[in-house]
Amino acid sequence: MISFKDAYKKVLDLYQDFGHEQVLLESAMDRILAEDIVADRNFPPFNRATKDGIAINYDAIEKGLTTFKIEGVLAAGMPPQPLMDTSNCVEIMTGAVVPDNADTVVMYEHLVIENGSATLTKSPKRGQDIHVCGSDQQKGDLVLKKYSTITASEIGVLAAVGMASVKVRALPKVAIVSTGNELVEVEEIPLPHQIRKSNIHTLYSALFKVGIVPTKLHLPDEKSSMKKALDNTLQKHNAVLLSGGVSKGKFDFLPQVLEELGVEKIFHGVFQRPGKPFWFGIQRETNTVVFSFPGNPVSTFANYNVYFKDWLRRSLGIQIPKIDVILEEAVAVKGDLTMLLRVKIRFNQGHLSASLVKENGSGDLCSLVHTDGFIILEPKMDVYEVGELVPFVPTRDLL
Repeated sequence: MISFKDAYKKVLDLYQDFGHEQVLLESAMDRILAEDIVADRNFPPFNRATKDGIAINYDAIEKGLTTFKIEGVLAAGMPPQPLMDTSNCVEIMTGAVVPDNADTVVMYEHLVIENGSATLTKSPKRGQDIHVCGSDQQKGDLVLKKYSTITASEIGVLAAVGMASVKVRALPKVAIVSTGNELVEVEEIPLPHQIRKSNIHTLYSALFKVGIVPTKLHLPDEKSSMKKALDNTLQKHNAVLLSGGVSKGKFDFLPQVLEELGVEKIFHGVFQRPGKPFWFGIQRETNTVVFSFPGNPVSTFANYNVYFKDWLRRSLGIQIPKIDVILEEAVAVKGDLTMLLRVKIRFNQGHLSASLVKENGSGDLCSLVHTDGFIILEPKMDVYEVGELVPFVPTRDLL
């Protein structure tokens, strides 16, 4: 048995590098950049009109002109055209290239146009309503940093610099494995001594949300078939997530089977609740890490969110978020166990506040429906007081 802090550190110390891959821009959402991205041209690439109106040379206004003959019309997408006479103007649409000898745009709302001329109804300022070439970014500037998460904003930038495909951090190959003769498929009617599989579906959906489509496998409580199936699984995956079979029962064969398969035990048992029997190890030959979670659904769910997700973040090179929330009720944590407590979150004057979720132990799957995440409370002599800041691990999007 080791402490929660030691277990967490040992898990993160075994982070991996899965390399990178090239993906199409349309498939890059929520992936992690594996390269710096620089601007291939100025942003914007030309002096760009930001209003519909006319383009003029401001010197003409300083000479007293208020009416300008219209030389032509420029629309977005048209090649640049010069202003032939600086005493004249060109009608220009939003997004069009401002003529070289024009330096100011006046929108239609401040003009009267008749008989081929435009007359000012409001004095403009020199340079107004022009998005100047290179004012956002210069060619060669860094626009996206390596290890950035690609969201809709980054997609737009990648498109603008011509990245039809992009190099991203490769995701691990993950297998999720349920164990136990008591488990039946979701569509089956369970006998009184059976239950439907739930952990494997919880893990599948959680992994799918972060872009990983895992392999699914179920193992009966029979040592030889368990060993054969796991041997094959370890060879083909970067990480294996098991649920059940790691406690002290007579049919909990997993620790012995993993040892026989050459998986080095890093630890078995953590001073925490829920999830105390958590087993973690690595098969050095294949560099496959093994997360063997206790079978109770809340234990599996908590350990996945607390340990595996941060291991994945560390492996992908992205920052692990540190979030604190304000306790809305006092909590006593005595003894030697770190408590991972289910909480509901609300926004209180701009801050996150946490209240405990009513639950009935680590087997209470339905309590997770009301849970926004877990607060992590180390044992201490004093009570955790109302208003105290405590660490929080979210399990759902809070907005």
